[in-house]
Amino acid sequence: MSFLVNLGLGLLFGIGLVISGMADPAKVLNFLDLFGTWDPSLAFVMGGAVVVAFVGYRLVLARGEPIVGGSFHLPTRSDIDARVIAGPAIFGIGWGLGGFCPGPALTALGLGASGTLAFVPAMIIGMWTARLIGEAVSRTSNV
Repeated sequence: MSFLVNLGLGLLFGIGLVISGMADPAKVLNFLDLFGTWDPSLAFVMGGAVVVAFVGYRLVLARGEPIVGGSFHLPTRSDIDARVIAGPAIFGIGWGLGGFCPGPALTALGLGASGTLAFVPAMIIGMWTARLIGEAVSRTSNV
């Protein structure tokens, strides 16, 4: 049951990315180009996502426990460290250079978009490298 719920949610998310234009790197890059061919339409997509997430979290967390799964897994840390600064900075640079973030990149890969054939492997290598670096740093800090 959990697999089918996750599959359905993933398909819904992917369809939303395609309909909104987030799977098109040209549209994303035009959104980021404030002084050139700026396209503000993705601001409405992001604003809609924030509203839906805000309402969704309120409704779901009011239940006390998830429909599928034993308990909620919410973050407990609130401190800001180098990883909290560096991770989003690297994410933003990659997004600005490639026009993709991970979700839309995987969606565009499924659509056969040419840029994803280079971006997705580079993204996976970057995630793997970040994990290795994070594990090495935590091993040295725990010694």
